[in-house]
Amino acid sequence: MLDIPFTIGGRSFHSRLMVGTGKYRDNDTMARAIEASGAEIVTVAVRRVDLDRTKEEGVLYHLDAKRYFLLANTAGCYAADDAVRYARLAREAGFNEFIKLEVIGDQETLLPDVQGLLVAAQTLVAEGFKVLAYTNEDLVTALRLEDAGCAAVMPLASPIGSGLGLLNPFGVRTIKRRLKVPVVVDAGVGTASDACLTMEQGVDGILMNTALAAARDPVAMARAMRLAVEAGRTAYLAGRMPKREVAVPSSPLEGMLD
Repeated sequence: MLDIPFTIGGRSFHSRLMVGTGKYRDNDTMARAIEASGAEIVTVAVRRVDLDRTKEEGVLYHLDAKRYFLLANTAGCYAADDAVRYARLAREAGFNEFIKLEVIGDQETLLPDVQGLLVAAQTLVAEGFKVLAYTNEDLVTALRLEDAGCAAVMPLASPIGSGLGLLNPFGVRTIKRRLKVPVVVDAGVGTASDACLTMEQGVDGILMNTALAAARDPVAMARAMRLAVEAGRTAYLAGRMPKREVAVPSSPLEGMLD
């Protein structure tokens, strides 16, 4: 069973699991969990980390840029102008042209401000950024982000850090069916079964952070998530059996012994 490569903005990756770097109890645990996850793409909040890679207490010191594709993000930005400014800062600090774009609209739920997101996306795309846009599971917004030139659209499974899992499978499936750019589910996955179910919708990948960092054993959970993402993708490609409301014998009735 052949699969197409996981490609975003012209870059191809083996792992469909992307991970973050926040909320870990220490940098050693973070580094070991990321390694166990098998992820190649690691996202870093520009607004929340020390961008000096030489400081051992900093996150970037523990991430080998030759091993991981470091994806800057604009987490913590509540206005389009702020998000654009921090994206530019990331590029000046030595990150690549890829940016995970977040523009938050509500502090309690951390749901995105889709109007500000579209404005920021248009600005950054015009400046040569390859934008991966965190959004809600709304098809119309996703289509507008694709039209704006985003390299990927990242609908949420559920609110950031909630661990509620995939709340709107139909919405996510519809976005994946209608868009031509990659669709990566971002936020809300809490455990391996959530990851597997999400990948079974046919999406191109998943980004997660809290599910690993807040687990009792982040390294073990990272291994579980790696396997779950692979299982969910394989199951999607295999094609599940149809659901029925009646039982169907697994063995033929003809030729049975009396």
